[in-house]
Amino acid sequence: MSPDSFIAACWIIWLAVWFFAALNAKKTVRHEDALSRLGNTLPILVGAILLSAHPAWLGPFQVRLLPNDVTISVAGAVLTFIGLVFAVWARFHIGRNWSGVITLKQDHVLIRSGPYALVRHPIYTGLMLGIIGSAVARRDIAAALAVAAVLYAVLRRMTIEESWMSDSFGRDYADYKARTPALIPFLL
Repeated sequence: MSPDSFIAACWIIWLAVWFFAALNAKKTVRHEDALSRLGNTLPILVGAILLSAHPAWLGPFQVRLLPNDVTISVAGAVLTFIGLVFAVWARFHIGRNWSGVITLKQDHVLIRSGPYALVRHPIYTGLMLGIIGSAVARRDIAAALAVAAVLYAVLRRMTIEESWMSDSFGRDYADYKARTPALIPFLL
């Protein structure tokens, strides 16, 4: 199996897991408005299109930034796999509190164990690592733009979520935030 096929399979499996896991979420008691959701979703869609589009469709964005080397492709595939496994672990660890959009769930619980002991937003950490891995394997300008678009969406979503979590959990969230980095274990 080529690194590109492996990466595609990882994303397909991740999408299937994400879809089926979403069927068991708690009832939503607060959600972001549609315009805000669009501001988060549109950059992610742009990133997905840039990463999955055939190079011939990308015009000048198909210019390679990294050499065409199998080692780079394999490294990208490994990063993608590790990132998506980390995101799935976080998704299952948060359980029924999860949502694909910014929400607060009925009887929402502040999770601070498992991957949430390493970073406050482990799903975003895993997804960003998966996106970066896929971009490394793709090696072109479109992939770099995809990383930038998804990173923008993740940082925007994090800002909103942090505010909501602070409002909901007060001092408990402030303590968690003071002890636990946002995205990068032991750093940020």
